[in-house]
Amino acid sequence: MIVRMGSVADAAALAELRDIGPDGIAALAGWMAMHAETHLPFVAEVDGYVVGCAWLFVAQRVPGGRAMDRRFGDVQSVMVREEFRRRGIGAALMAAILAEARDRRLLHVTVHSGRRAVDFYLRNGFTHHRQILIWESTPSDARMSHA
Repeated sequence: MIVRMGSVADAAALAELRDIGPDGIAALAGWMAMHAETHLPFVAEVDGYVVGCAWLFVAQRVPGGRAMDRRFGDVQSVMVREEFRRRGIGAALMAAILAEARDRRLLHVTVHSGRRAVDFYLRNGFTHHRQILIWESTPSDARMSHA
């Protein structure tokens, strides 16, 4: 198994992992090209077959104090094909993402996890943080914004 930075050339495999049909591959490839500086895909391959992926979103916070560079990361869309789970592939993807975060000197990396995956992230160095708060849009908010 190898983990590497993905590219637009991986759009078909990444689309499949995200449940995007064949008719959406070109759109995903275009999106990836437009967001190449901020959304970094990592892929895990076994014998040349993409079996998993994870994305690192890199964003910039407003400068403050003496710090002009306040970049942070967010892990998104971690997927491992069911038949390849429990083989360390997810952990290898996280190791690659966190190595990239260190290389880029990101302040921190967040992840918004489903309940089933919380223990996975805890095992991979993430901790609960009491200061992260979230506001979620409701269907009525979406209707109001399009009025």
